[in-house]
Amino acid sequence: MNKLTSAVKVLVVDDQPLIVEELCEFIESSGYRCVPCESSQQAIEQFTQDPAIGLVLCDLHMPDMDGIQLVQELQRLAGKQRIFEAIMLTGRADKQDVIKALRAGIADYYQKPVDLNELLEGLRRQEAVLQERQKTLQLGHLNQKLQYLSESIDDLYQDLDKVRRGPAPTSDEAPAEGEGVEIPAIFNQLSPRQLDVARLVGKGQTNYQIACELGITENTVKLYVSQVLRLTHMHNRTQLALALSPSNSGMRQRVTAH
Repeated sequence: MNKLTSAVKVLVVDDQPLIVEELCEFIESSGYRCVPCESSQQAIEQFTQDPAIGLVLCDLHMPDMDGIQLVQELQRLAGKQRIFEAIMLTGRADKQDVIKALRAGIADYYQKPVDLNELLEGLRRQEAVLQERQKTLQLGHLNQKLQYLSESIDDLYQDLDKVRRGPAPTSDEAPAEGEGVEIPAIFNQLSPRQLDVARLVGKGQTNYQIACELGITENTVKLYVSQVLRLTHMHNRTQLALALSPSNSGMRQRVTAH
């Protein structure tokens, strides 16, 4: 008996039990774990319960729900958080069925009676594709986490900077440059760091200048500018700069009333 070489499970679906048994026996002897199913409904239940299933091998013509409908339902259940690759088996090589299957996202198809060695090569190819897609998905999740981490670190540095500066000046003390400018009410929803970026945009500074002054990356500045525009319902940084300019009180009033 061959030693298992893959952590990916293969969902084998066909309404003919003998075909399911034959396919599973061959695929398992080649290093995969199989989940045998004799109906689309059973396949849906197994797919939902077992996240290790990454390859789906199913017959095209089945009662109640054909192979294309089954794969589309599995895609709906998987959403964006789970990926898999599907291979179709068909006893009738109808061109329109094949085109419909490929358009539905089915990666490959084989005509019955199936050449098992060719099928094995196809499974291995799709496993490699699946691994690359999983890497891309994981990198996307990691980039999102890094973005959140970057925002949290920036906010932390902002809070630390406030602590180092000491208490805010009293009413008898003169405000620092730019601090006496009245800020429209719509800006009250911004975080301290978002407001800092908005003020510097209002001074006409570029993303690079803002990044240098605040000690953050230029990409992080772009992120903050995008957030500020979205939260204040402004179309571009020029409109943002005008809203915060001390010489445009009329503009500020219109923004406040927005």
